[in-house]
Amino acid sequence: MSTRIAFLKGHGTENDFVIVPDPENAIDLPPAAVAALCDRRAGIGGDGLLHVVRSAAHPEAEAMAAEAEWFMDYRNGDGSIAEMCGNGVRVFARYLQRAGHATEGDLAVATRGGVKTVHLAKNGDVTVGMGRAVLPDGDVTVSVGERSWPARNVNMGNPHAVAFVDDLAHAGDLLSPPPFSPASAYPDGVNVEFVADRGPGHVALRVHERGSGETRSCGTGACAVAVATARRDGADPTATGIPVTYTVDVPGGTLVITERPDGEIEMTGPAVIVAEGEIDADWLEAATSA
Repeated sequence: MSTRIAFLKGHGTENDFVIVPDPENAIDLPPAAVAALCDRRAGIGGDGLLHVVRSAAHPEAEAMAAEAEWFMDYRNGDGSIAEMCGNGVRVFARYLQRAGHATEGDLAVATRGGVKTVHLAKNGDVTVGMGRAVLPDGDVTVSVGERSWPARNVNMGNPHAVAFVDDLAHAGDLLSPPPFSPASAYPDGVNVEFVADRGPGHVALRVHERGSGETRSCGTGACAVAVATARRDGADPTATGIPVTYTVDVPGGTLVITERPDGEIEMTGPAVIVAEGEIDADWLEAATSA
C-alpha cells in the first residue's frame, strides 16, 4: 500500500460520504478503517463510505460486470456493509463523471441490491432507477419513548419501517435505533422513517439509518416513504397504470420520487463533490488498530 490514499468527499441532500477510488480492489478497508474514516471528529467524517471498484475486480460484483463496469461497495458509517444507498448511488455517479468514467446520459452501477440505472442530467440533477419495492406481509410497530406507531414494512433492497406521525419531533433525538416489533420482521436491523404530511403529494421525513444513526437524508428511505404514502393514499400504479410522484423533504433538501406503472421507482435529486485529498495510510493503520 502506498503511504497516501486518494479520497473525495461528496453529499446528496447532505447525506455525506467519504469516496475511496480503488478500481482494482487493492485497498483493504476493514470495518474499523471505515469507521475511522467516517468519524466526524477524528477522521474525515461521513454517513458512509463509497468504495469505487470495477465490478470485475470484486468477488461480490463480478457476475454483474457485463452489465455495469463499476461497483458501489457501500459501507455504513460504523463500517458495516449495506445492500444499497440511494443518495450514495447519485454521488457515486457524480464521482464517475468527475473522474472521466461517465458522461451526461445513462450509466449502469452495480450494487449489492442489483444493477441500478442512473441518468446524469445537464442541469446537474441525478436520477436513479431504484428498482421495485417489496411490501412484506405482517404488522410492524415502532416506538420512541412511550409513543408507538404502526409502520409499513417496505424493502428497497434494504429494509425500512415507515411510520406516519403528526409531528416529526415525536421521533425524538434518533441517536439510538427506535425499538420495533416483532423482532422477526427485521433480523438484521432496519432503517426507520418518521413521516409527516406537508400537502398533496408532499411529505417530510426524519430517518434513523441502520448503522449510521440519524442522517440528513436517505434515498432508499425516501423511496420507501413514497411507496408507503401512496398505498396509504389508496394509490398503486401497478394496479391503475397511472404513475405517482411525491415530493419528499429530508432535513438536507428535497428529493422527487416517482413510482411507475411497471413498479419501477425513480429518484431524482442533487449530488455534489465538495473536496478531494489524500488519506495518510500510517494514520489509517494506527486508527484501525487502536
